Amino acid sequence: MNNNPYQTFISQLKNHIRTTQYQALKAVNEQLLSLYWHIGQQIVEQQTALGWGKSVVEQMSKDLQTEFPTMSGFSARNIWRMKQFYELYSQNEFLPPLVAEIGWSHHIVIMEKCKTDLQREFYIIMTKKFGWTKNVLIHQIANQSYEKYLLNQSNFDQTIAENYRHQAILAIKDDYQFGFLELAEQHSERELELAIINNIRQFLLEMGGYFSFIGSQYRLQIADKEYWIDLLLFHRKLRCLVAIDLKIGEFTPEMAGKMQFYLSVLNDTVRETDENPSIGIIICKSKDRTIVEYALRDTQTPIGVATYTIGTTLPDNLKNLLPSAELLKKHFLLINTIKQ
Repeated sequence: MNNNPYQTFISQLKNHIRTTQYQALKAVNEQLLSLYWHIGQQIVEQQTALGWGKSVVEQMSKDLQTEFPTMSGFSARNIWRMKQFYELYSQNEFLPPLVAEIGWSHHIVIMEKCKTDLQREFYIIMTKKFGWTKNVLIHQIANQSYEKYLLNQSNFDQTIAENYRHQAILAIKDDYQFGFLELAEQHSERELELAIINNIRQFLLEMGGYFSFIGSQYRLQIADKEYWIDLLLFHRKLRCLVAIDLKIGEFTPEMAGKMQFYLSVLNDTVRETDENPSIGIIICKSKDRTIVEYALRDTQTPIGVATYTIGTTLPDNLKNLLPSAELLKKHFLLINTIKQ
């Protein structure tokens, strides 16, 4: 038997099977969520029309488990969740179309941990887009990714091609939570870098979806001089190199100039011909947002400036900077139109 044609055949067959499995699972998920939505809706409507109290849920649970003993999901607790599911999501026109995009376990997390419709919408969209597992979703909510994505500072609107600009904006947060590094409040840049290398899996998780690690202290040589990039990553979705510069102090305009130099060299000497232009992220201990805006305004290469914290809460000085509800809705609609 000619091995090459067979390998091509079996590879194509495996891909078809995987696609079919995914489509089947997706269809099952859609049907399950449709059922849960219907049950929740019926409970709400019957309680409103007939004045049924809480005891009806306990009785429903017993009756349904008796009738369908091999089917899970009819505990009293889960039926209460179905009611909450309908009540929370049906009040927002943007949420019902998104219901079937993620699994029931993800919806449970979002219902329990998100307080507003805008938060729920954001995490549904991001879970779908990046394929977050339940545990990753829990981590992202605990880390306040909703707030940190919305506040990020970069010049991507001016420096990145429109066809992948908004995907790039989603690749950077305003503040990264490095509590997993277990660093003392006072630490050196080298200590910060080594702690990240020793916890690279959690670091990439904190950075978000689609990042791969290439190296630390990545060497660049120009003429007879050497330069070193703290961390070099690759974003698989954007198909570009991402240079990370770590700073333990406050952002200064000179940092943007240094990053622009790194990106120019990367683009000329490291980037492959089929890759998009490189992106830079400066992660520092603190920043003045006005200074960042001026420093990036006329910069020709795509750079984002973020901070990092050892704690887990959004800094007080950022809490009042979130956009209005109207702007957030437009932003989420834009996010949801980005191709997978």
